[in-house]
Amino acid sequence: MTLKQFKLLFKGSYLWCIIPIIATFLDVGFQMIPPMIIKTTLDSVLSTDPLSAPAPMVWIIEKIGGTQAIAQHLWYCTIAIAIIAIINAVLFFVRKRVTATAAEGMALRLKDRLYDHLQKLPYEYHIKAKTGDLIQRCTSDVETIRRFVNVVVMDISRAIFLMIFSSIVMFSVNVQYSIISVCSIPILVIASYFYSKRIHRLFKKIDEKEGELSTVLQENVSGIRVVRAFGRQKLELQKFEKKNTEYRDMTKKFGNQLAIYWGVGNFLCYAQILLTLIAGVVMSRTNPEITVGTIIMFQTYVQLIVWPMRQFGRQLSEFSRMRVAVSRIFEILNEPEESDTPGAEEHDLRGDIVFKNVSFAYSGQSEKILQKMSFAIKNGETIAILGATASGKSTLMHILLRLYDYQSGSIKINGVELKNISKKYLRKKIGIVLQEPFLFSKTIRENIRMANHAATDAEIEGAAKTAAVHDDINDFEKGYETIVGEKGVTLSGGQRQRVAIARTIIKESDILIFDDSLSAVDTETDAQIRNALAERETKATTFIISQRITTLMKADRIFVIEGGKISAIGTHAELIAKEGLYSRVWAIQAMLADQLEDELPSDNLKGGKTNGF
Repeated sequence: MTLKQFKLLFKGSYLWCIIPIIATFLDVGFQMIPPMIIKTTLDSVLSTDPLSAPAPMVWIIEKIGGTQAIAQHLWYCTIAIAIIAIINAVLFFVRKRVTATAAEGMALRLKDRLYDHLQKLPYEYHIKAKTGDLIQRCTSDVETIRRFVNVVVMDISRAIFLMIFSSIVMFSVNVQYSIISVCSIPILVIASYFYSKRIHRLFKKIDEKEGELSTVLQENVSGIRVVRAFGRQKLELQKFEKKNTEYRDMTKKFGNQLAIYWGVGNFLCYAQILLTLIAGVVMSRTNPEITVGTIIMFQTYVQLIVWPMRQFGRQLSEFSRMRVAVSRIFEILNEPEESDTPGAEEHDLRGDIVFKNVSFAYSGQSEKILQKMSFAIKNGETIAILGATASGKSTLMHILLRLYDYQSGSIKINGVELKNISKKYLRKKIGIVLQEPFLFSKTIRENIRMANHAATDAEIEGAAKTAAVHDDINDFEKGYETIVGEKGVTLSGGQRQRVAIARTIIKESDILIFDDSLSAVDTETDAQIRNALAERETKATTFIISQRITTLMKADRIFVIEGGKISAIGTHAELIAKEGLYSRVWAIQAMLADQLEDELPSDNLKGGKTNGF
């Protein structure tokens, strides 16, 4: 973890991190006292050995009447240990409470920072990123860091303090016995180090597999209608099982590594405790310093040391997991945010739009999607766009929104170069309705109001009427308070499109873009929406992208795009009069309409039933 990453993670939490460490320091210090009290009681109170204890303890004993007074009132020792236990409990509470506050605060800020950063990343990044993986990084990886701060940091601090304090006390009593009592500690530390190194790479693979699993789950749940429609339940289950098995195998491998380390650690801990006991018994025969109280004190300190040190490997492995989580999170945070052109400002968009020799290619591709496009659009004009799939229609609109920036040429709105207009302001003043509209799991009223939080109920209903969805909404039991499902799945395709149109209309945009967004409505509703838009008081410059000629034919002008170039411009009458893509599409659609009319029996036209209809 770099210093920059550390500062970002713990910004504003330094004090909350220092307090638990101080509490841990004091807690461990008080934990050293009960074994000393037991040693002094056994060696100097219940026996005739000279008083041997740290100076502060000797001073306290003398103040209360010496060892004889304690021998007569052994409950003094019980009270002393009880008081220390209460102090330790209070310190433990403070440590846990403050640590939890620091960890939760850090997790809160990190999630907020991630979410805020994701909002500011370029559109191109989100196109390439996997949603499930991003969710996993913003949840599981943040949780890994939170758990490390909340638990592991304090456990490591406690283990270090225990090792230092216990060693100081033991070595002050007897050096030789102390060396024997801690001889396995270096082995535990070395084993912990190599275990953590081995496990680090495994954690990265586990996180990657979890991200893949989350992606499969997210795609399946989001696309459940497609899965059901094509009967892919079994195939999707197989895909999920494959990713789930891969994740299970990686996690199992980690469990096996942990089991080996845990087993070896347990053996070393019990061996060290047994070695300390045997060495104490043997040395007590020849060394008067090694008393029964000394052996019990050393046994207590050794147990205080070895078990946390055995945990050290697990803590190092958690540190490795935390490092992986941090690296994955900072892969997102290190992505450059979308930036504006230096000096970009807000400019009036009510004016002519002029494209001059505009070319564009997606990142990493040599083939240009748009090739030297040039045209001019008058303010308030309605432009229809027709073109084959992948001809560059939507890309043209994305460039106008500056979701992508054109590599060459010039685009001016009201005489101002597009790159000199603030992106935020530009997108605020341009309304776009996509072919696949996204609705949030809220009420219909809330979905429409999202584009204009200050909109009144009358304005919302007015926008819905313009979008020809007001009557449909009133037919619902709860009307505008109807909760739509995730992505609007409880509404029909046409209803979703029209709610999205209402949401766009209510923001009073200077430029409106309908990117094949009338495809799910019938021709009558299509015409009703276009007529309502034309009758609005504030007439915006409007772009309509569609494959349906009846949607395009009443536009002021129609652009035909082929292979990233404009092959024809004109009115409906002009374009059907000359050879080209537009006239061919018009002929095909007119022929299909005639065939359909011929195939429908006359009684069906009068409202009777027919075979397939």
